[in-house]
Amino acid sequence: MKHIATVALMLSLGVAGVYAQQRPVKMTFSGTAAPSAINLQFPNTSTSEYNFAGNGTLGSFTFRTVSASAVAPQPSSCSGGTHLYLTAVAGAGVFRFEDGSLLKVNLTAGSDCIDFVANDAQCIRTFQITGGTGRFKNASGILTLTETVVPVLADVSGAPVFTAITGASMGTVSGVAAEEERQN
Repeated sequence: MKHIATVALMLSLGVAGVYAQQRPVKMTFSGTAAPSAINLQFPNTSTSEYNFAGNGTLGSFTFRTVSASAVAPQPSSCSGGTHLYLTAVAGAGVFRFEDGSLLKVNLTAGSDCIDFVANDAQCIRTFQITGGTGRFKNASGILTLTETVVPVLADVSGAPVFTAITGASMGTVSGVAAEEERQN
């Protein structure tokens, strides 16, 4: 009986160790963004919705997220004559992987550095992983997305209302069994 209990304890500790390890994550993606009908109700913000598809360490995925960004420019090193700096103040998203597993994230920080001369923006979004379903049920960690945003369609005032985005994500994830991860 002691032998069986010892083996069971060793197996459970081994499985817990596999799930507890932090693993580096790298992903690339592309997609679109537009103003959202969802209103996160933060004062002096506008809400945008993003739809991405990509591939990376954890496999092929789609990612849908909404975030509220301040409408008033903020002080920054990128601010200046041809730049505008805005901050993202709230948001969340869901990664959906090809096996059907979902990875949930909450926005913890974000910035947009808009360059009017280059007609693009460099944006950063940092997300806290808050679990998920399937192989991400116990997941945790941090993912940082770095994006290049270019306008596709503008409204009558010239403000972009539909944009194309390319980017990459890096970070760490814990709580996913090593044998279930996909390596590229």
